[in-house]
Amino acid sequence: MFGIFAQMLGILKQGSGAVPGPSAPMPWQGFGLAPGNPRGARIPQGPEQMSQGFSGLSNPGTKHLQGSTFLSSRGNDIKFRHGVADEGIAAYYADKYDEDKNPNGIINFGISENKLCFDLLSKRLNQSDMHHIEPPLMQYADWRGHMFLREEVARFLTYYCKAPTPLKPENVTLLNGCSSVFSALATVLCDPGEALMIPTPFYGGISNSIYLYGNVQLVFVHLDSKITETNTRPFQLTVEKLETALQGARSEGVRVKGLILINPHNPLGDIYSQEELLEYLEFAKRHELHIILDELYMLSVFDESVTFHSVLSMDRLPDPQRTHVMWGTSKDFGMSGTRFGALYTENKDVSSAVAKLGYLHGISGIMQYKMAQLLGDHDWINQVYLPTNHSRLKAAHTYITDELKTLGIPFLNRNSGLYIWLDLRRYLHTGTFEEELSLCHRFLHNKVLLSCGKGFQCFEPGWFRLVFANKVHQLQLGMQRIRQVLEQQAQELHQKLSVPRQLLEQEAQADSTEEAVYVPRQQGPPSGTNTGDLIGLLHQQICSPAWLQKGSLEQLAQEQPGASDVLHKLASKQ
Repeated sequence: MFGIFAQMLGILKQGSGAVPGPSAPMPWQGFGLAPGNPRGARIPQGPEQMSQGFSGLSNPGTKHLQGSTFLSSRGNDIKFRHGVADEGIAAYYADKYDEDKNPNGIINFGISENKLCFDLLSKRLNQSDMHHIEPPLMQYADWRGHMFLREEVARFLTYYCKAPTPLKPENVTLLNGCSSVFSALATVLCDPGEALMIPTPFYGGISNSIYLYGNVQLVFVHLDSKITETNTRPFQLTVEKLETALQGARSEGVRVKGLILINPHNPLGDIYSQEELLEYLEFAKRHELHIILDELYMLSVFDESVTFHSVLSMDRLPDPQRTHVMWGTSKDFGMSGTRFGALYTENKDVSSAVAKLGYLHGISGIMQYKMAQLLGDHDWINQVYLPTNHSRLKAAHTYITDELKTLGIPFLNRNSGLYIWLDLRRYLHTGTFEEELSLCHRFLHNKVLLSCGKGFQCFEPGWFRLVFANKVHQLQLGMQRIRQVLEQQAQELHQKLSVPRQLLEQEAQADSTEEAVYVPRQQGPPSGTNTGDLIGLLHQQICSPAWLQKGSLEQLAQEQPGASDVLHKLASKQ
């Protein structure tokens, strides 16, 4: 049987047409002109020949033949852009959970917000030193931000990023949120139709940020979850993958101007080592690429055994004129509604151009004063806020991960950010993005909002992001609803495949690997399963090292005699 298994692996690696679901693409796969796009914008075709466009922001198969006569073509383009997450977010805002007013409302595990420290923040923001109004705060200011706040931000970043020398306030530009920073940077660094590279999966909001004003595209560097000799952890980014994606895009005429990196990563939770960061920076320098570092979660590392290294902590940057760092208070301070984002760059031309767009994205003078008071209070941040925030994040993370282990759900066990990256692939029948979206809708119907992997341009169907930075009773209720959905999903899978109940029960025992990815047993297919479904299940199972270690292939042959015949037929195709 293991000889047949080896031949089966060979067929799968060759991308046999018999295997359902996406075959592994080259990282730049499918760059081509978007049909009917008058500007000739280039879009990558991802899994299942993504018709959604370069960022997956419109519904599959949806075409708008006629737009509004009141709008320009650009206006119609913007109006009809639709993200995978839009429906869920709209439903949540229309039906928010409230313990007293709306206990049957939607629990929000989808939007990355820290809701654990409002008590600390409200107390600090209501102290007397926060309440100050004078004429300069009520009048126009430098669009880079008031100098008193830029000085405070420079001191703040110097201290918390562990910069080797004091950072300069003249290199700081302040806008109303990091989405505005992304938008401004993309607009001043790229011409319309040019591109920035980004590893997938990634926070999907970046797609809108760089496109809506600048019409800047994305080149995806697709990462996968498989552990190999070169990939020592799931979704690992390497310079080789960057090189391959860049050369592939250039070979198809795509002009790539820069690379976007998120560190700590959203949604994976990964933190790049100093060595990795240096490799990425040197790659960018070799190809004269700008590199944009999103360090929005730098203070949301809640385990002391994990160390975050800011790019600003490096003694020497390979190309300081093309290195741009952003940070804001939305995540680390749970203040997403205040709209505060900071850009640090030594490039005077870039900062001047971004500052011109600050005319459209300024922060109120009164809020700038409050932010200066908050960021300058290192005693409160170090002694009150950060210890409490980290403790609450860790407790919430522990609760959710314990629940996931009980359910046998694999996940990336990281200790940063506000979210966990879940592997729900075994709840998909044949492993397609349509099934992923259907499962996402089922969660929403059962009043819990989760973000599906397609919204992050994950190439493997079945991954979800769960935001855990929430109150305990909402975590408990949300997990109850998730459990109910997965039980329903498992029951339907059981009925479709006639999987023995004991196998489904065995699924709820999670094993851990050294990579801290929890991998439950995969289920074997039933007799009478059609060839396509059988191969789909085998394709999912082969992705799991635990499956092979536990001898599931031999078990499959014993329990499902017909499966052996299918494997022999597949092997004979070589």
